[in-house]
Amino acid sequence: MTFEWTERTCPLCGSNKEARVFAESNIDLDKLTEFAFASRKLPEYMHPRLLECGSCGILYGNPVLSPDSLSVLYREAAFDSHEESELASWIYFRIVQDYLGRLPDRKGAIDIGAGDGTFCERLLESGFMNVVGIEPSEAPIAASNPKIRKHLLNQMFRAADFSPDTVSLITCFQVMEHVTTPMEIASSAMRILKPKGLFMAVAHNQRSLSATILGLKSPIYDIEHLQLFTKKSARKLLENAGFEQIQVFPIWNRYPLQYWARLFPLPDGIKSGLSSMLKTTRLGNIRVSIPAGNLVLLGFKPA
Repeated sequence: MTFEWTERTCPLCGSNKEARVFAESNIDLDKLTEFAFASRKLPEYMHPRLLECGSCGILYGNPVLSPDSLSVLYREAAFDSHEESELASWIYFRIVQDYLGRLPDRKGAIDIGAGDGTFCERLLESGFMNVVGIEPSEAPIAASNPKIRKHLLNQMFRAADFSPDTVSLITCFQVMEHVTTPMEIASSAMRILKPKGLFMAVAHNQRSLSATILGLKSPIYDIEHLQLFTKKSARKLLENAGFEQIQVFPIWNRYPLQYWARLFPLPDGIKSGLSSMLKTTRLGNIRVSIPAGNLVLLGFKPA
């Protein structure tokens, strides 16, 4: 396909002034594979030209791949991470559980970037009705539980598909970095939610300890990630959208050791040998919880 690039202003505050160049682009399109736009992939350590907004401080790519190009790339992306998806769904659901008693009801939920629908499955098991998962990639839907597949829509999120004040919960896990207009996602969630409804997202923290130590070799710097948040900019996102009772806090992720090894920036030869060893031994299946540098963002729609 032909890759189209687009210029843009700050995706959080709209400013195009006083932006500092954080890092120049190092993207080599010839090195991209079918997993380049897949979830929980082997990182390529490539990123667009990154700017730090002088007004609000968010880090964002400019230029970035156009929405039309991204739509095709995500639709055709491969998928091989069902185990990690399952584990993540339980982590996220345990957090959501703490807030279920504050929702208006359990009638209506949307999971944006639903993957193979494992989090939708958790919601249905807990008594939610009218659960919809939005997933632009075809492969994870094809790999989903047939009982859940009917709840999944193979498309990009379109706010116009949902009426105002109709759902009690909207979730968006590891998606806000991937969209051209994260502010639009948050504002749309505000419109679609019922009064007292909850919006919850999980996003990478650009200033986490792991990102600080690894620098541009951190897997958060990726061709897929069009912007990266901090605690301050994540809170600003929800405030600008009109949410209240906002909370932003770190989350610990729990995955098999072989998955963590894939993310660590080792030389290719060493990483390949280590990954092979972990895949063929029990050691690789040991599940380890670490603070990988992710943030939970949540807020309620005013009553």
